Parts: sequence; structure tokens; C-alpha cells
Amino acid sequence: MATETEPTVLRREEEEDDDSKPAADDEDTGAQITPIVLLQEVAVTTGEENEDVLLELKAKLYRFDKDGNQWKERGVGIVKLLKHKETGKVRLVMRQNKTLKICANHLVLSAMSVQEHQGNDKSCVWHAADFSDGKLKDETFCIRFASVENCKTFKDKIAEIAEGQASNNRESEEGNTAASLIEKLSVGAKDEEEKPESKDAPSFSAEKKGEDEKPEASAEK
Repeated sequence: MATETEPTVLRREEEEDDDSKPAADDEDTGAQITPIVLLQEVAVTTGEENEDVLLELKAKLYRFDKDGNQWKERGVGIVKLLKHKETGKVRLVMRQNKTLKICANHLVLSAMSVQEHQGNDKSCVWHAADFSDGKLKDETFCIRFASVENCKTFKDKIAEIAEGQASNNRESEEGNTAASLIEKLSVGAKDEEEKPESKDAPSFSAEKKGEDEKPEASAEK
């Protein structure tokens, strides 16, 4: 004789069987759905399109906090030395790995000097007028590389660029000086050509007039 619990058990088994059956795949009706908003491709620029990469190394950057008198980490990323194709100016740029936020952005000038950090031959320090925060600010940076070789490569490349900038500045100054001298000589020669005749010098017409009057005077005598 069946008990009252049998219908309940059977219903549970039927429900489990229904759940175990795979769901029917969605049928492809072939209908095309037009998107509500059409997104257009946007060209993303980094500002480095007109620059050539002179050096590219992975490193960790620090900034010296004068108020707290301590070093603060700026981020881990790729430090680059970029040379502009038209102006020839070189700048140092570093972005954080994940966020791509700029943590260093300044020109490499002739007066820039990179020195080894005390007690660590994988790190070096320097001063620069940085523009990474949107305004020029004097900063003291410290950068640490994974190896001594990378640190030396960075320092040597900075020294080479700074020397090249100094040479270009000397050539520019010499060119400006030469151009100034040539301009002065040209102006002086032009002034000599435009100088008016002296008032004391007798004119040709006056001399001729005096010669014409001499025979008349002798005839009267």
C-alpha cells in the first residue's frame, strides 16, 4: 500500500529531472539589431609621435619631499629619453605602468648632471624643472634600476645629451655673434655711402662761374 509520502517523492524526482535537462539553445532568428549609440574610433595621442626614442629602461622613480624631508615614490614604469625630430630638444618622460600617469616630464639641458646615489650603485639622483603636474616645479629625483649596467647606461646617455646641448648652445652663440658683426659692418658701409657732401667744399658750378667771369674783368682794364 502506497504511503502519502510517495507523491511528494515522485514530484521531487520529476523536478530534479526537469532541472537536469539542458536548456534549449536560443534560436538564431537572423534579425539585425541596430545599436542605440554609434561609437566612433578615436585616435589616441601620447604627445610622443614627433619624437625618436633614444633610451628606454624600466625603473622606479622617487621624488624628494622637502616638507617631510624624505623620499616619496612616484611610481614604477618605463623611463624614456625622447628627441624631437624638428627642434632636436631632448626630454625625459616616465609613466606609471598600470595607470600610464606621467610621473616625470622635463627637458635634458646642458646644465643637468646625474650623480650616483650614496650607498646604492643601482640608483642615481638629479635636479630638474619638472612639468609632470602641469606646471614647472624644481624637483629632486632619484631613480633605481634593476641592474648596475642599466644605471650606468642611463647616466652615460644623459651626460652625452647634455654635452651635445652645450655644444649646440656654443655654436648658436657664435653664430649670433658673427651675424651681429656682419650686420654692424653692413650698416657702417651704408652710412659711409649716404654721407652728405661738406659745406666747405666748393661746388663745381661755383668754380665754373668764377672762371667765366675772369675774362670780362681783364677786358675792362
